Amino acid sequence: MAAANPVTLPLADYRARHVRFEAAGKVATLTLDRPDKKNPLTFESYAELSDLFRAAAKDKGVKAFVVSGAGGNFCSGGDVFEIIGPLVEMPTAELLDFTRMTGELVKAMRACPQPIVAAIDGVCGGAGAIIAMASDLRIGTPNAKVAFLFNRVGLAGCDMGACAMLPRIVGQGRAAELLFTGRSLSGEEAERWGFFNRLVAPEAVLGEAQALAVALADGPTFANAMTKRMLETEWAMSVETAIEAEAVAQALCMETEDFARAYRAFAAKQRPVFEGN
Repeated sequence: MAAANPVTLPLADYRARHVRFEAAGKVATLTLDRPDKKNPLTFESYAELSDLFRAAAKDKGVKAFVVSGAGGNFCSGGDVFEIIGPLVEMPTAELLDFTRMTGELVKAMRACPQPIVAAIDGVCGGAGAIIAMASDLRIGTPNAKVAFLFNRVGLAGCDMGACAMLPRIVGQGRAAELLFTGRSLSGEEAERWGFFNRLVAPEAVLGEAQALAVALADGPTFANAMTKRMLETEWAMSVETAIEAEAVAQALCMETEDFARAYRAFAAKQRPVFEGN
């Protein structure tokens, strides 16, 4: 269940085999590209995505990611015949290997220092909804249909971190409703519940997500990475512990040249140009 094409650095030179990967400037766009089937995941694409996000921690060129789907849909989840079918025949040990492997994708997304922006149109179901959930920001469309489908196929809602992360995005009661019922969340409802940061027209969703990623990539990227890290680690902290952790994190950011650049630009009544150091 590992990617057959080990990820090489720099990421700008990497040629993906199971997803579409394009790097332009400081932003890399990952496109789930099986539009005839609404972009389902396979064992290989799971592994390649995990490897890409793990490698991102060591890459100096990519400062933000966009994740999208081809053909008017985001991702329909695991491929019924290439994943679901084989799972029915697997013994328990192999099933655990699989569920741990899928969880590694979420771990890799949360551990990579770059912000991840999801551009979500059409079907966003099962593991596709998880990938959207694990992204840092989500731009949706009115056509989007988000569904944590696990209950509808006889599985628990506790898949790939959903019971830990989804309540923190939409609230405990709303997360429970989605995970117990597997019902679809419309685009308008997803924005109202806070799952989507905003809605745009379908033809604009990828461009909006890329523009947001460019803005993040042009920002103080060391500080952005610190923000992402603290959003992650403070989930399990008391408020007092979190305040102390943030004091240390902010002091480190104050040592960066970007902080000094911002001060000099302010003093000169100019816009700061950040360089990520």
